[in-house]
Amino acid sequence: MISVGIDVSKAKSTVIVLNHEGEVLAKPFELQHIQPDVQKFIHMLQAFPDVVHATMEATGYYHWPILQNLLDAGIYTVVVNPILTKQFAKASKIRQGKTDKLDCSTIARFGLAHWNDLPCCSSRREIYDELNIYARQYYHYMKLVNKEKLNLGNILDKTMPSITALLKDLNGGRKLSDFADRFIHYQYITAKSEKWFIQSYESWAKRKGYQMNERLAKKIYAMAQNGIPTLPFTQAVTLIVKEAVRALQSLEMSIKTILSHMQELASSLPEYGTVLAMNGVGKVLAPRLIAEIGDIRRFRNRSSLIAYAGIDAPPYQSGSFESKQRSISKRGNKYLRKTGFEVMKCLKVHKPVDDAVYRFICKKEAEGKYYLSAYMAGFNKFLRIYYARVKQLYPDKAA
Repeated sequence: MISVGIDVSKAKSTVIVLNHEGEVLAKPFELQHIQPDVQKFIHMLQAFPDVVHATMEATGYYHWPILQNLLDAGIYTVVVNPILTKQFAKASKIRQGKTDKLDCSTIARFGLAHWNDLPCCSSRREIYDELNIYARQYYHYMKLVNKEKLNLGNILDKTMPSITALLKDLNGGRKLSDFADRFIHYQYITAKSEKWFIQSYESWAKRKGYQMNERLAKKIYAMAQNGIPTLPFTQAVTLIVKEAVRALQSLEMSIKTILSHMQELASSLPEYGTVLAMNGVGKVLAPRLIAEIGDIRRFRNRSSLIAYAGIDAPPYQSGSFESKQRSISKRGNKYLRKTGFEVMKCLKVHKPVDDAVYRFICKKEAEGKYYLSAYMAGFNKFLRIYYARVKQLYPDKAA
């Protein structure tokens, strides 16, 4: 029994090798994430006569190159939750420092202590990895979009007061940004006649694909006449508005491109049609769900999937006391929880009365549960159904 502890960093790892008695066979050394060093490391492990188990912590994307190379070389490799190794370190020593050398030693000892309990990580499937990367970029750009919407709204409060409340960010914010790009400032509108503005608004709405509303155009013109902008209609203000609109529209185009690629990738997977057919899931949410859950075969059972999402509620009982009010752990994939919330929200909007998850949410709300608690309870049930349906598509456990 030879346990290899690998503490992974961004561009390098720190490695230690222990035997079954915990004796050091190779002192901690740095392993650069470059092909020559990784291959040399693999040859060293293959030279040991005993069974080798390599253990590393999950670190987002940083451990992928080492993991894939070890798996390709046929070395038993385990990826563990950092929380487990941290708890193991606390239980092992009263005083524990924090260095890469100490961390890799803790990971190696953890691998020895749980030698028979830790399953070998399956080889990653490239399509799920790509989907996950796209999903992370999607959330990154969505944060930027929300910031740019707030920025544009703040500017328009100074150039066209109350216009944001009137247009109400229709069409995902596009109508407001398109309107600001065309009409810029109240003084620009009032410099022309009402008839001109109505005709211009009608032409703009037709070109952009919005429904023409003459009454709304008259209301906007009246607001422009009575409004008091705090920023004057100058070249500098025009540039600020135009740039804010351009930044927002550029980000929205990036999101559209990312979602398009995600849909293309997800549609090549066997489970795409099954997931898309589930109530509350559309062409935007289906690729995101698959991206966050990944290969369903890596979960031993549906409880593992629920724990991965962080919506499990661990039991709490001591003596004759047993807690009935338990919160979800939130130790899991926060992006999956966010996507699940959106799915539950869609169910509440569309109200499919024949759907078991929707009826379950309504039942929880009728019991007096707060809507967030009802949504998470519904998502728990949704994931159980997801697991059962998708798992049927993969009868074998091999990844």
